[in-house]
Amino acid sequence: MKSFFDRTGTVKGSGTSSSTSTDPQVSCEGSEVGNSAKASLLSGIFLSPFSIFDSFGKSSIGEKKPAVWRSNSWIPSVKRFVASGSMRRIKEQVLGYSRCSIVNSNGDIWLLGVCYKVLQEDSSNGDPVSTSGFAAFVEDFSSRILMTYRKGFDPIGDSKYTSDVNWGCMLRSSQMLVAQALVVHRMGRPWRKSTSKQLDRAYIEILRQFGDSEESAFSIHNLLQSGKAYGLAAGSWVGPYAMCRSWEILARGLKGSSNLLPMAVHIVSGDEDGERGGAPTVCIEDVSRHCNEFSKGKSGWTPILLLVPLVLGLEKVNPRYVPLLRVTYTFPQSLGILGGKPGASTYIVGVQDEKAFYLDPHEVQPVVRFSVDNMEVDTTSYHCNVIRNFPLDSIDPSLAIGFYCKDKDDFDDFCSRATQLADESGGAPLFTVTHTRSSPKAASQPDKVADVASSEFREDDSYDMASLAVAESTQEDDWQLL
Repeated sequence: MKSFFDRTGTVKGSGTSSSTSTDPQVSCEGSEVGNSAKASLLSGIFLSPFSIFDSFGKSSIGEKKPAVWRSNSWIPSVKRFVASGSMRRIKEQVLGYSRCSIVNSNGDIWLLGVCYKVLQEDSSNGDPVSTSGFAAFVEDFSSRILMTYRKGFDPIGDSKYTSDVNWGCMLRSSQMLVAQALVVHRMGRPWRKSTSKQLDRAYIEILRQFGDSEESAFSIHNLLQSGKAYGLAAGSWVGPYAMCRSWEILARGLKGSSNLLPMAVHIVSGDEDGERGGAPTVCIEDVSRHCNEFSKGKSGWTPILLLVPLVLGLEKVNPRYVPLLRVTYTFPQSLGILGGKPGASTYIVGVQDEKAFYLDPHEVQPVVRFSVDNMEVDTTSYHCNVIRNFPLDSIDPSLAIGFYCKDKDDFDDFCSRATQLADESGGAPLFTVTHTRSSPKAASQPDKVADVASSEFREDDSYDMASLAVAESTQEDDWQLL
């Protein structure tokens, strides 16, 4: 079954590389290469993967005969692999798309607080993909750090797990969000991955902190250990709320160590600390106290990572929240969204009109070993040149939004934008802003967002391996081979 992640725009370009593209190898999932015989032929092969099975079950004279192949137990597995994310990525490599035609709109693209105008005066043929604005978007997108499934790392704790395939996507998505916060903190939002062989030391250090071992501060090994109280365990899927709390605990546990997260982590929750519901509220007094505690009284303000776990509906996201989610990407403090669909978390980094662009952790790659002095380590597996999208209104209602504020002025700007967004929400804000917990403004907001998930997770926020296997049998990205 084809995942909703693969719904893309119509084709607008040929197989010729755009002269304005910064990376001729970038490709767009779901694109076709016009006027290319190779692409046409191979697309036909890949787009009709089940025909080889369906044809054998039919008689040429209309007689109903038993299909012998149906008794073979390997047939369902082959079908699943053909429709899997692995096969999709093989298609991307074989077809060799050299031009992005994912953008079938002239609308602005917002990527983590930065706007890219794809319809510009320098576009002679009106094709958004051929503009310098789109080329700049591609460069920015491919510079964001990608975390995916890994195999071959040391066992996690006392378990025998040496890979996080089919259960670690939420962990990886959260690592991407926090890695982006560190990139902005240490190198600034304008940073782009160097095309030269000599890589930035700060960049390598960030990747090393997310290595797959207990020695790496922000590894899945340490995340799972920190999140035990919220149900995190090797082999089990976990929801956004528990993931956010686990990062808070991990950051607190690193205090005093050389691997200290250089920012406070604050979970934006409702009444009773989010444990029994209540609309998420950014309480300025709480944030200020949190920063003071983080700096141990040495500074009145510190850089801060704000995580806002939300539940915006039951089976589907309430449509009234979709425009609000889109606006959050215009905030300069935006770190994107942890979201996707049940059992398949992704890192959503940008929007254009009704589409959401995302980085996909559902690809199995060998573990990368980092050392302090090795500045020439291969980091290609930590970036993605394939631009994928899905309809934003298809996002799972259980999600988490991230924001990074570098100083007090930046936080004040965030509060101003968040307050304006809440005022324009028609009485149903994503979250509110107040000076104190007892502020009447926060208490008077009508028709607030649905309760934040508590430690007693929603049924679709936590899966055992049996239920996960069922959920993943209908997804495109889940059948990965070790």
